[in-house]
Amino acid sequence: MSQCAFITHSICAKHDMGDGHPECPERLAAINDALISARLMDFLQVHDAQLAEDRHLARAHTAEHIALVRQLAPEQGDVALDADTSMNRYSLEAALRAAGAVVQACDMVMAGQVKSAFCAVRPPGHHAEYDRAMGFCIFNNIAVGAYHALEEHGLERVVIVDFDVHHGNGTEHIFADEKRVLLCSSYQHPFFPYSYGPSIAGQRINVPLNAGSGSEEFRAAVVEQWLPAIEQFEPQMIFFSAGFDAHRMDPLANLHWSEEDFGWVTAEVKKLANRHSAGRIVSSLEGGYDLHALGVSTVAHISALLGL
Repeated sequence: MSQCAFITHSICAKHDMGDGHPECPERLAAINDALISARLMDFLQVHDAQLAEDRHLARAHTAEHIALVRQLAPEQGDVALDADTSMNRYSLEAALRAAGAVVQACDMVMAGQVKSAFCAVRPPGHHAEYDRAMGFCIFNNIAVGAYHALEEHGLERVVIVDFDVHHGNGTEHIFADEKRVLLCSSYQHPFFPYSYGPSIAGQRINVPLNAGSGSEEFRAAVVEQWLPAIEQFEPQMIFFSAGFDAHRMDPLANLHWSEEDFGWVTAEVKKLANRHSAGRIVSSLEGGYDLHALGVSTVAHISALLGL
């Protein structure tokens, strides 16, 4: 039996925000093609993503936000949620399956069916705040999953590691007063979304990086700041907000990481998961907009989850 689940759904490729939009359906095809080329699919348990229920969403979002998304979902054409986030006729189901995938992954990992899971879903989630969609994101998938682990499975400490090039403002917003969650986030700064809070010991470790920063700066920050904080927190499960747009080839940002950096940080965090969390890891796709870089970076990330 595979020790890593790969959770996705065909509807996630039908959510389309228009020609030229960087958060495009081809992202999932690029991941799939890269995993096939790397012969990793044989090592993965592939599952269709389930739908999130309102009770799952309501832990991370207001009832008003959930109702508004449902109300605005069009039967044809497109509806804008913010300046760069829109919905077509497939977007509501895609968003529900994107959040549902992380809930499903959490259930599978907690049941011991797999050690880890990667959710290849879109729309992404980490910019969606408690009460609004934002920055390509409709629901905060990783926050929905983390709250499911806390409330449904009774965990007392979970870690979220967010290495997307953009700060996960939504995740920080949702867990601002949640002592059961340690958020470790790295991001280019100053950069969209232009807002983040200070680091708070035992609650969040923010690592702003200057444009042009590469592997050396990122790895030093992980070793000096993230790993000791995670070690001290002793998490019972670890979540990744896995954005791959800090890759040097990405067109939307200016950090200079390589795919090896994503594999390295995954392997380093996995060591702590093995020590404290019975190896339990759930990862969900966030950014990554150069299709080749996205593919090879996801391969590096999943290879590390598999221990290959």
